[in-house]
Amino acid sequence: MTKQEAIKLFEDKRVRTIWDEDAEEWYFSVIDVIAVLTDSDRPRKYWSDLKLKLHKEGSELSDKIGQLKMQANDGKMRSTDIANSKQLFRLIQSIPSPKAEPFKLWLAEVATERLDEMQDPELSIDRSLEQYLKLGYSENWINQRLKSIEIRKELTNEWKKRGLKEGLHFATLTDIITKAWSDKTTKEYKLLKGLKKENLRDNMTNTELILNMLAEASTKDISQALEPGSFEASQKVAKQGGNVARVALKELESKTGKKVVTAQNAKKLSTQVETKIKQKTLQSKKNK
Repeated sequence: MTKQEAIKLFEDKRVRTIWDEDAEEWYFSVIDVIAVLTDSDRPRKYWSDLKLKLHKEGSELSDKIGQLKMQANDGKMRSTDIANSKQLFRLIQSIPSPKAEPFKLWLAEVATERLDEMQDPELSIDRSLEQYLKLGYSENWINQRLKSIEIRKELTNEWKKRGLKEGLHFATLTDIITKAWSDKTTKEYKLLKGLKKENLRDNMTNTELILNMLAEASTKDISQALEPGSFEASQKVAKQGGNVARVALKELESKTGKKVVTAQNAKKLSTQVETKIKQKTLQSKKNK
């Protein structure tokens, strides 16, 4: 099964999904769906109890639900129960929730959207833009973020060509790149910004995103030029790519006298700017 992970939003709540290109259908995290429908602070317990109930009733639904590894809140890949749209429609019938009908409509829309995106990839970009806007980010930042996703994809494709595996290899190389240009490991970087479960890139400023993109794009270009034949060789390439962005960072800091890597958060900065604009607008109205 060729898989592509994604995060879908239902009423601003995240639902982890995996697209199966062979079957041309989405698989959804059952735990995330239950969290959305029930607002339970213990969705795993709710699902465990529901599985027992379904089994006693003679339902085979829970037996047919499989497992795949998805990225958990701590950033690690963990096995979790997954279900396709058809299975979820049946599962929803067992969960008393006022959100049941809106969620069914959402499920149908998600499936349609993906098929549309396969015919017109630009739609995927448009929908990502819409989701980030809903989360409160500025359009300028979003444009940078979408570009960073493209560059990251090019890098991981290059790593796959070199025989590297997703998971530990990718995480280690990413850490080397981040450390090389920012002088912080990914964990240290997240601690600086006060993050726990959140995505680091989703909390970088424009400048941080640009330098991270430069580091990852440089790593990809150097890898293509040197064609490293082992994980150890790719680690050296990752450091070289990160150092390219490190040079740019130091040059920028020497010109501005300001640190690039800070605790500032892109979403909070966008909110602050919007607040200031609103305040100025209100003030100008009062002055008229």
